[in-house]
Amino acid sequence: MLDTLPSEAEIWDWLSEVEDPEIPVISVVDLGIVREVRWEGETLVVAVTPTYSGCPAVAVINFAIESHLREKGVESIRLERRLSPPWTTQWLSDEGREKLRNYGIAPPIEGTGTPDQRAQRVARLEGRSSLDVACPRCGSLHTERVSQFGSTPCKAAWRCRDCLEPFDYFKCI
Repeated sequence: MLDTLPSEAEIWDWLSEVEDPEIPVISVVDLGIVREVRWEGETLVVAVTPTYSGCPAVAVINFAIESHLREKGVESIRLERRLSPPWTTQWLSDEGREKLRNYGIAPPIEGTGTPDQRAQRVARLEGRSSLDVACPRCGSLHTERVSQFGSTPCKAAWRCRDCLEPFDYFKCI
């Protein structure tokens, strides 16, 4: 049991230690799914927005958050599932994007998730235009999408035509 309630800044630091179960090099804070922490009396409330409403990792993420906070001495925790506004890849931190790249996953390309570019995204998904995704291993733009479906629902399978390595691209949402 804690003698005094930790600050919200300290809670954020603790949550930055909680790994995403599907991509263990990125934290739930870097992923941008922890939207708010606040104290309501002696109860810590953590608002979590899943990457999409059907994300199979939500239960594991919530368990990891709660377990980690309990290890730090927080006894009363309430997790809130926040679906609005929906998660977007724009919430990924710059550090998280770099962690993805270093892990071998191409991070989402800036601007491809903004509302005013939805028509362009639809065109790309239908194969009517191209998306220049840099290979996270060699940096080449000589890449191609192999499948819209990757190792998890939030990623697409790509390959580099220069270094010949396959890689995942974290899709923009």
